[in-house]
Amino acid sequence: MHNSQEVSNTIKNFAKGKKITIGKMLSDCNLSKNTLSSMQSGGYLPRTETLARIADYLDCSVDYLLGRTNNPEVNR
Repeated sequence: MHNSQEVSNTIKNFAKGKKITIGKMLSDCNLSKNTLSSMQSGGYLPRTETLARIADYLDCSVDYLLGRTNNPEVNR
C-alpha cells in the first residue's frame, strides 16, 4: 500500500520544482482544494483517475507520484 502522505509530498515538491502552485494545479484538474490536505492528514489516496490527471498535468508518471520509481519521465 502506498503512503498517502508521501504521495502528497511528492506531488507538492514536483509541482513546486516546476513552479506550479498547488491551487492552480488543483483548479485546472477540477479537484477540490482540500485534496492534498486530505491526503496529508487522513490516509486518503485519490482514485486512479485523479492520480492520472495530476500526473498528466505535471507531465510525470503515476509511478513517480506513487514512489515506485525515481524517474519522473512518462513512458508514452
